[in-house]
Amino acid sequence: MKTTIDARLRREAAAFGLRFTCEHCAHFVEEERACAHGYPAAPHRSLDLEKLATLEFCKEFELV
Repeated sequence: MKTTIDARLRREAAAFGLRFTCEHCAHFVEEERACAHGYPAAPHRSLDLEKLATLEFCKEFELV
């Protein structure tokens, strides 16, 4: 799911410590630097909200 990154999302992500990248997902295989389900990891890895205008949330994300 794609969403626009605005000032509110940036504030809330910082205030609540929101996690949404592959590195925080239960399905991320660190040794392979890839998703265990075969989804592309690149669009979801190590994101900097200050540098992005949009964000693509993964539908399989499960917080570790």
